[in-house]
Amino acid sequence: MKLRYYLCLLLISSVLISGCVQNGIKNALNWQIKDFKVTNQDNKPFGMKNLKGKIWISDFVFTKCTDICPPMTANMTKLQNRIKAEGLKNVELVSFSVDPTVDSPAKLHSFAKQYGADLKNWAFLTGYSQKFIENFALKNYKTLVKKPDQGDQVIHGIDFYLVGPDGKIKKSYNGYDKTPFDEIINDIKTLQ
Repeated sequence: MKLRYYLCLLLISSVLISGCVQNGIKNALNWQIKDFKVTNQDNKPFGMKNLKGKIWISDFVFTKCTDICPPMTANMTKLQNRIKAEGLKNVELVSFSVDPTVDSPAKLHSFAKQYGADLKNWAFLTGYSQKFIENFALKNYKTLVKKPDQGDQVIHGIDFYLVGPDGKIKKSYNGYDKTPFDEIINDIKTLQ
């Protein structure tokens, strides 16, 4: 009798634990992203409505960046290629410019093409003020974006952010160095 009880308890626990792993990211951040209305690299409106119900990876870059943005964007291109190779559908990539007064849609379009970005599911965003992106990054992503008074290099983080179909940030990853591509792909699969 006791053995049957323990076996039932073990079976129920196994089902619950596997259900938690399959249906969500362990220790998810669950930071809600507020609605935004901006412009993409094709000079078209873009906002949360374009991402509704989709899984997306986002980051912060700018076209005049001389150090961290080139490897970050190259890593995002590698991630885009991995997503395609895995046959993952309904996954978007979103790169917010942290230098919107310089990064026009045309400059972002050229920048995207320079890195081989497939713009069918990767949006490069601008069309907002410097104050907007600094506040947006801090309030939604809990990360710093700051354009100094001198020079043309903007201070910003190096993370890629996984956002679920519910519009909440689930996890962040190093997008600059030793980017964990396998982990990101597995986490995307978990959310699908």
